[in-house]
Amino acid sequence: MVAPARGWLRELGRTGISTSAISLGLAALGRPGYLNLGHGEDFEDRSVQGLADRSHAVLDAAYRAGVRHFDAARSYGRAEEFLGSWLRSRSLRPGEVTVSSKWGYTYTAGWRVDADPPEVKDLSADTLRRQLGETRELLGPYLSLYQIHSATVSSGVLDDPDVRRELEALRAEGVAVGMSVTGTEQAATIEHAVDIGGFETVQATWNLLERSAGEVLQSAHEAGLGVIVKEALANGRLSPRGGIEPLARAARRIGVSEDALALAGVLAQPWVDTVLSGASTVAQLESNLSAFEVEWGPALEDELAPITEAPESYWTTRSSLPWT
Repeated sequence: MVAPARGWLRELGRTGISTSAISLGLAALGRPGYLNLGHGEDFEDRSVQGLADRSHAVLDAAYRAGVRHFDAARSYGRAEEFLGSWLRSRSLRPGEVTVSSKWGYTYTAGWRVDADPPEVKDLSADTLRRQLGETRELLGPYLSLYQIHSATVSSGVLDDPDVRRELEALRAEGVAVGMSVTGTEQAATIEHAVDIGGFETVQATWNLLERSAGEVLQSAHEAGLGVIVKEALANGRLSPRGGIEPLARAARRIGVSEDALALAGVLAQPWVDTVLSGASTVAQLESNLSAFEVEWGPALEDELAPITEAPESYWTTRSSLPWT
């Protein structure tokens, strides 16, 4: 699957950083368990080497298809390690690809699928300093963008003077600063970040089921922030595994997979700079990239608008998804 050239590579907001229309997120690749539907059925070898090999295979396929932006996090198990070893083994130079990562969660699962909890959140300046050092050790000069992981207004991290000083120092070294957001506070968090400044990108959940942050994401885009959309497939609920009949019916009629159609709906939003594929297999990635075969228009929008859920319902469902 080769991505179309038109509009494929673009700038991430006003950062000067290049991105691709579809990027690859490593949340489901760097650890043996994740909450995507059916994740446990995607592979049998859950050893560290087995997942490293699988990650490299998906990264290779993504690069061949034209993907040039790869997103990891400290809490994604060994995702940064796998990404860093792939970059070096393929002799890619800093600047040939965009590498982003996130700090704020510590992976605590110990390579187990059933660990409770699998990660622990701490958005303190001490955690930022520690995890930035760990990220730099693994990704070195490839790091282009470092983001707060799941920032919220209520956490206070956006206004923490120690955190802001550390982030400003990082920016002065040439690394862009961003944040990811989550939950029902997404819109309020993005609005506050735009108001106070100091952030160059925002990574948010927006998909055909959860559209509540759309208006504020458009405002952020107009303010110059790069917009990265995550969880475009609602952790697999908008894939063939999700069983959402209106989506399946429309996909059958058009001749694409449900995930390709859902991703096309995200790509149709004019404020989106890049949308993350969360593929954990090459086949899933190829299916995701078929989104470019879909011509999204008003008729599809009207047909699929009724599947949208209330934010509270959506996030309650997401929190109940099992790790497999």
